[in-house]
Amino acid sequence: MSKKGSLFVICGPMFSGKSRELIRVVHIAEIAGQRTLLFKPRIDTRYSHSDISSHDGIHRHAYTVDTAREILTIVLSMTPQPDVIAIDEGQFFDAGLPDACLWMVDQGRRVVVAGLDRNFRGEPFGSMPELLACADEVTKLRAVCMRCKDPRVTAVLPQRLIDGSPAHYDSPEVMVGGAEAYEARCLDCHEVPGKPDVSGVLQGMLM
Repeated sequence: MSKKGSLFVICGPMFSGKSRELIRVVHIAEIAGQRTLLFKPRIDTRYSHSDISSHDGIHRHAYTVDTAREILTIVLSMTPQPDVIAIDEGQFFDAGLPDACLWMVDQGRRVVVAGLDRNFRGEPFGSMPELLACADEVTKLRAVCMRCKDPRVTAVLPQRLIDGSPAHYDSPEVMVGGAEAYEARCLDCHEVPGKPDVSGVLQGMLM
């Protein structure tokens, strides 16, 4: 019976070092003599069309794809097969990503996915919750709150800004951007104008 692989998920807000950590994991695997293969969503062109890039300037070449199916097609075309498959910005992929990752794990691959676990509204983002539920290992990173910069708290949410002001709740979920459009913020500083008030729902549950 062939040995199964593993699923490692790296999550956290923007500017917490997710891409840097993914690149670090890949680098360690290569030092150990393992074959690696990296992917990024084609929609993410912030720093490069063909590289996974951290916000502090670290780059690694990656295949750019639109769907989870494309990832599987490229992996299956490789001879010899990669030992480690790394996928950046997992929140931007379609709903087939968790099944694709678990299939590769069943084939003995180590799969590493980095992405935002929550969107600018503070809600679960894309397929990341399912990936987190299926992961064998999870690293949840934190950042410095760009507003209060309080060393006693950490930023856990991405704050979207439009013309310098917090984006309204009804803004599109996906909007690719960097420091010009996003900040990392703590729970106290995170703002989402128009976000539905759940207190009424909770009161109904408690009655």
